[in-house]
This record gives sequence, C-alpha cells and structure tokens, in this order.
Amino acid sequence: MITPMDVSAGMDRVLDLLRDPPAEPDVSAGYLDLLGPSAKPPPSLAQSVMQSTFLPQIYERVWRPIGFNVAKGWPIGPDTATEHATARDWLGLTGEPATVLDIACGPGNVTRALAKGVGRGGLVIGLDASQTMLTRAVADTPADDIRYVRGDAVDLPFTGETFDAVCCFGALYLFDDPWTAVDGMTRVLKPGGRLVILTSRRPSPLPATRMGRALLRRATGLTVFGDQEITRALTTRGFKSIRRHRYPLMQLVGATRT
Repeated sequence: MITPMDVSAGMDRVLDLLRDPPAEPDVSAGYLDLLGPSAKPPPSLAQSVMQSTFLPQIYERVWRPIGFNVAKGWPIGPDTATEHATARDWLGLTGEPATVLDIACGPGNVTRALAKGVGRGGLVIGLDASQTMLTRAVADTPADDIRYVRGDAVDLPFTGETFDAVCCFGALYLFDDPWTAVDGMTRVLKPGGRLVILTSRRPSPLPATRMGRALLRRATGLTVFGDQEITRALTTRGFKSIRRHRYPLMQLVGATRT
C-alpha cells in the first residue's frame, strides 16, 4: 500500500511534470489531490456511479471482467489479461524505463498492469477525479514507481510532450467533452509517443440519429462512438501507425504521435 510518506518521497518527479504545481501539495490521502473539496459534483448518472463508494469494491473482480468482457464478445473476445498485454505491447512497454499516464485510472487495475512493462527508473501515473476510486487504488498498489493524481481527465494538468505513453481504458465515453480530452492526450505525448484507447463502439452499420445520441447522452452520460470516429479523430490530429481491434460493443485503438 502507498502511504503519504511513500508518495512524498517520489512526489518531486510528479510535480516536475505539472503545468502549475501547487505550492503545498496535498498527499494526505496517499495521492496528489489537485482538485480539492471544491471539485464539481459528477454531472451524469454514469459519472455518479464511478464516484460512488460501492463500485470500487467490485470494479476489478466483478464490474470490469463481466461488463467489459461481454461488451468485447465473451467468450470469444479477449479476457482482461490479454487486454492488458495488448496495451503494453501497443504502448511499446518492453521493460525499458518510460513515463506513462493512465487517464481515468479508476482503482488502478490498468495502471498496475502497465507498470509491469516499465523498467526500473520509470514512472506510471494514474489520474482520476474520483476520491473513492483513488482510495482503492492506493490501498491495492505497492510502494513502487506508481503514483496517483486526482485531477481533470479532460483538462490534463501536465505540461506538453511529457509522456512516452498514454492510456485511456474504458472511460472516454464518460467524458463530457471527449474530443477535448483527446486533444489533451495528444498534447502531453512526446513526439513518437504512443496512445491506446479502449472505448465504446456502435455496431450498427446504420448511423444513429443525432436525436438518439443526444437522448442517450442526456439520460446516461454515455457516448457511443461510431465505427470510424476514433480512428478519424486520431488521423486528423496527426497520429500514424493507427491500429484497431473491433469488438461487438467496444474498440481498442492504438496510434503513434508524429
């Protein structure tokens, strides 16, 4: 478990990556809190669930394995271990030191999986807005080269061209402004850095109506992306070597920043 003392010992590395580092960093909960008590309440049903106290308790063993694997076509689709291995491969995490950002990290399951591909001297940062998720992440993470930050995933607090790799697993469809979030991911990646996104996918060959998408968004806070939306967004932002795995209700997309 990461303690406040452990966090403080490695905090200089994280603070050096911030656009506006706080004069008095708050690491009392075991993570760096950049939002504080004035953070806005979650605006949607989906985000409210993500910030609940119950979900972190079942996320890694129940919610993610069952929900995500069904969306990926279980029993034919990849299991969680295969998904994590693919993420490390596409991000180029082969055991060499690297600086990695896991956006909307939740309880840290993907963050810890990414750290397995980062060599000694590397750093993996998990960022999330949910205090309950980060509390669980801290409790389940050993004191090594992983640090957690409470911050805004759409307005990333880091300086530009900071990370060798950026990952966003199962969260882009929850963001109020997903395309601004993709802009932020692009900004913080180094030239030649790699990005992996696991997100929703609309399976129907017919486009959903604008009204239908708006109603779904208003009712749940979820965005279901069209089959080409993510790859097209990365292409227009100058990414290359774009690859993708399509699943029934999800898609895994990887790309390299030019």
